[in-house]
Amino acid sequence: MKLVKNENQKKIDSISDKEAEEAFVKILQWIGEDPSREGLLETPKRVTKAFKEYFKGYKEDPKEILSKTFGDVNGYDDMVIQKNISVQSHCEHHMAPIIGVAHVAYIPKDRVVGLSKLARVVEVFSKRLQTQERLTMQIATTIMESLDAKGVAVSIDSTHQCMTMRGIKKEQATTVTNYYLGKFKEDLSYQNRYLRFIAK
Repeated sequence: MKLVKNENQKKIDSISDKEAEEAFVKILQWIGEDPSREGLLETPKRVTKAFKEYFKGYKEDPKEILSKTFGDVNGYDDMVIQKNISVQSHCEHHMAPIIGVAHVAYIPKDRVVGLSKLARVVEVFSKRLQTQERLTMQIATTIMESLDAKGVAVSIDSTHQCMTMRGIKKEQATTVTNYYLGKFKEDLSYQNRYLRFIAK
């Protein structure tokens, strides 16, 4: 499940694991550590491996995930809601974790998609450097366009460790973002029903 490679992706792919590990050695030295001590000998390799997992979304295509749909829905035309999808991302400003949950709803036109695919779209966009606002919009617009849906709603409620562990250090603060398209934006009755369902 690869994206069509743009020039930036080609540059990324040209950087070897060894080069990434050497960069992490420099960072360890920069913070005042000794990369040659026993506990840190394998750390650059481990961190490189972890970063591949944290940011694997750059090499995945969310539209491909949504490409397989089902038309045998017997005329179902009301909203489909998936609640409490875990979100684990990193903010693009400090590369600190963003931890929370997403709620996704769509109103099918002619076809529906497997339920796991909604969570996978959230996962792909989460596994990139993000702002929560953009993450919310990317999930919504991709589902809307890929499924030709009548409407899409996405909400994310998360904690940003760039403001709980550093800076202002407000440990209890959470951030909520919402994005509505189609009927969810045009008809408040859909939006209100959606908000009631995700609040349960």
